[in-house]
Amino acid sequence: KEDLDDMLFYGVLGVVLGGRLGEVLFYHPDYYFSHPLEILMIWHGGMSFHGGFLGVLVAMWLWSRQRGRRLMAVMDFIAPLVPLGYAAGRIGNFINAELPGRAADAALPWAMQWPGISYPVHPSPIYQALVDGVLLFCILWPFARKPRPLMAVSGMFSLLYGCARFFTEYFRTPDYEVHFAGLTISAGQMLSLPMIVLGIVLLIVAYRRRAT
Repeated sequence: KEDLDDMLFYGVLGVVLGGRLGEVLFYHPDYYFSHPLEILMIWHGGMSFHGGFLGVLVAMWLWSRQRGRRLMAVMDFIAPLVPLGYAAGRIGNFINAELPGRAADAALPWAMQWPGISYPVHPSPIYQALVDGVLLFCILWPFARKPRPLMAVSGMFSLLYGCARFFTEYFRTPDYEVHFAGLTISAGQMLSLPMIVLGIVLLIVAYRRRAT
């Protein structure tokens, strides 16, 4: 119980610090560097999932060293639970009318009028809660319940989340867009590409190690 309590403390710290720094560095660096005191106001501007992911990775590395555990074993343990927390966060975004979607056809039955926007939009936080959260959990939980090589569960999470987030970003108003490989993609999609690559690498290494 003490180990789990400590792990939870480190995890929450990683989410908050990493998520906030990710929001600052990945999405609005110019603004926050001009208004540094607002970096501490996490209730203004929110947090970045990708930053939170990196923050948890660092936090779990520190906890694993302290407790003499293997980092990837710890990550495999917590990975299946992350999508549920993510889904809850996106539902909170929806309730607070945050992260509006892109313009939607008015004939779409679930198109919504969003505060401050004059045209109907996709309810993108709900899409992301369902696809990046609930659906990912429904795939990852059964996968994790069977014996898997070290890193396989973490790799599957990283791959599936990266792909799911890349898809659902098409329905969300981007913070800004970037040009990559001849394509125009959102910042969220750009940040999801390394997760896809990481997931593939972890899965390959995991199953190659088991084969030997």
